[in-house]
Amino acid sequence: MNNLKLEAILNEKLSPQLIKDYSPNGLQVEGASDIKKVITGVTASQALIDYAVSVRADAVLVHHGYFWKGEPEPIRGMKGKRIRTLIKNDLNLFGYHLPLDIHPELGNNAKLAELLDIEVIDGLEGHPQSVAMFGKLLKPVTGTEFAHKIAKALDREPLHIAPENADKLIETVGWCTGGGQDYIELAASKGLDAFISGEVSERTTYTAREMGIHYFAAGHHATERYGIKALGEWLAEAHGLDVEFKDIDNPV
Repeated sequence: MNNLKLEAILNEKLSPQLIKDYSPNGLQVEGASDIKKVITGVTASQALIDYAVSVRADAVLVHHGYFWKGEPEPIRGMKGKRIRTLIKNDLNLFGYHLPLDIHPELGNNAKLAELLDIEVIDGLEGHPQSVAMFGKLLKPVTGTEFAHKIAKALDREPLHIAPENADKLIETVGWCTGGGQDYIELAASKGLDAFISGEVSERTTYTAREMGIHYFAAGHHATERYGIKALGEWLAEAHGLDVEFKDIDNPV
């Protein structure tokens, strides 16, 4: 498949033009025009690129690509090595950030809801492009029970910050994969019982305790493995590409 055709297919599926993002979405580094094998992964790290080179892939498709707003512009050091490796090996790099978070079928938020048996109700911000969601569990559970469920689903023990009323059962849940911990106040203001994200800040502890909401920090990487994996599986099934998901371990 032509690399520009693949970009058009991905853009049609994910509609990046509908959301303002912190990095460019689409083809970020252009390589060979003909694409047969694609490696997908969460982040375009050196390890992922090196793996793609080792299996003679033509493209790398990730959630966390390059050229973030506010980052240093010179292509040197770690950034330079990554990009030199891509160019030297004629590898295409495709990156989709927020469009992959919010996609209703293949998105990180949608896939996390499936894994945790959460019935999606709506966007937490009240519009279709919301990067945080909310829903409900079929059966109320304790915070400890929900922490166990998250650990089993993601193969990672979450940090659980309980509210002052630690026995408060969880039925309604808000979530935002990755670094969405600051949506906890919005979730609490809407009366939700719990909020899940990937990361945690020092202030999150006090917000959870004082606003009466359970908080679960389940890992930035761990909560965002599933959207890019699902996108690759869709590409393979719908368009016949050879796609392989490579999980580079990251404890954060």
